[in-house]
Amino acid sequence: MRILHYNWVDPCDPAARGGGVRIYAKALMDEQRRSGGHDCAALSAGMVYDLSSRAKPRWQACGPGRFEFVNTRPVAPSHAEFAAAAQIANPATEALFRDFLLQTGPYDVIHFHGLEGLPARVLSLRRDFPNTRFVLSLHNYYPFCPQVNLWWQERAHCSDYDNGARCRTCLPVAPNPLAVRRAYAVETAFARIGAPAGSWPYDRVLRPALSAGWQALKAVRGRKPALPAPDRPDTAAPDYAKRRAEMVNLLEQYCDEVLAVSDRVRDIAQGFGVTKARTCYIGTRHAEAWGRTRPRPLGADPLRLIYLGYMRADKGFFFLLSALEALPDQTLARLHLTVAARKGPAQVMARLRGLRPRLAGLTLHDGYAAADLDRIVAQADIGIVPPLWEDNLPQVALELHARHIPLMTSDRGGAQELPGTRDLVFRAGDTADFACVLARVMAGQVDLSGYWEHARIPTGIAAHAQELEKLYKGAQ
Repeated sequence: MRILHYNWVDPCDPAARGGGVRIYAKALMDEQRRSGGHDCAALSAGMVYDLSSRAKPRWQACGPGRFEFVNTRPVAPSHAEFAAAAQIANPATEALFRDFLLQTGPYDVIHFHGLEGLPARVLSLRRDFPNTRFVLSLHNYYPFCPQVNLWWQERAHCSDYDNGARCRTCLPVAPNPLAVRRAYAVETAFARIGAPAGSWPYDRVLRPALSAGWQALKAVRGRKPALPAPDRPDTAAPDYAKRRAEMVNLLEQYCDEVLAVSDRVRDIAQGFGVTKARTCYIGTRHAEAWGRTRPRPLGADPLRLIYLGYMRADKGFFFLLSALEALPDQTLARLHLTVAARKGPAQVMARLRGLRPRLAGLTLHDGYAAADLDRIVAQADIGIVPPLWEDNLPQVALELHARHIPLMTSDRGGAQELPGTRDLVFRAGDTADFACVLARVMAGQVDLSGYWEHARIPTGIAAHAQELEKLYKGAQ
């Protein structure tokens, strides 16, 4: 089969943007080529721009089997052009997408790993390519939420957008789309002169400068809610309810498959009106660890907790700090905490240092690579996955679960579906409930036999590729 995979970020992005979705998409394409003999191509959009504002949209090859759109709209990721009309329709980009398919196709399948960076109406091109199946995976909630993860003002779960009224004050500081495009243009120019992401000029000069500029802008504007910047042709205030309705209609009308990466995501999507959404758990190369590891009893003293991922509010890291800080000294003295995450802001690191004297031990890793994971988790008794948002299916949960490390998870998102029981699930954002679950663990009141007996066996990337092939062919 000829398969086109779309994601806003290139699978080989030297700046490693795009998080776990980029890593997953690359692994999937590699497996489809290896085991299925399929011809896979990758397309990205919304991040490459020329310095001239008059440059026309075009597409170009950026590596073997990899293509990118240049000078198109909307800008990616979604925050860069929050709820702009171009996220729904942009005739120039839609025409370019059609030309790209005609010039590089035909494709049997186009697998969209999201729609950021493209106007959603490209889905209507399904009518022009009747022999191509359109498949979309819901790795986030972009079709329903321009902030992408139902996370209001970077501080709270959004369960009701009030017919779009809350969206108007969603971003504490809205990026200027024109400024973002210019920043991308400078990045593109650096790459063309031999200084791409990962090079000394980029990492030591450009990236710190752009980051400092953004932080300074946030400081100047403070935390005052702002509307999207009106520096674009479509300056009318966004109609958030209309945006959601049109996105849902496009998915329902033109996608052959809408794949939710967990049951929770499926239920949320169906609640928003995507009735055809079905669950298709993603595969992971970490699934191989399931066969070489075994469950361990929870009887250690101190109990060794581990947190993997990002030091971010939506991921629940700040909540975790608050929950631990609220525990009595005698409890903390029986806990060892390992954190494998990129170093956070100074105030966050200060809170971690404040916990150190009260804990039995504290181990910090400034991020981690897949090759180091077995070593990092070797002594872990239990993993902490505490998202405050409806995290679709955290990669870190799969990494720990595949190694038979039980998970204490919040009741939001897909991680809670991996254990075989709900004994270790606590209410998201509830420090008292977190403490109760942890107390049961430390008292030896959690029976892990049912937890593992009914646990979801992680799907390997090869098995996942085979399942997708059946879906691509409409066999399921």
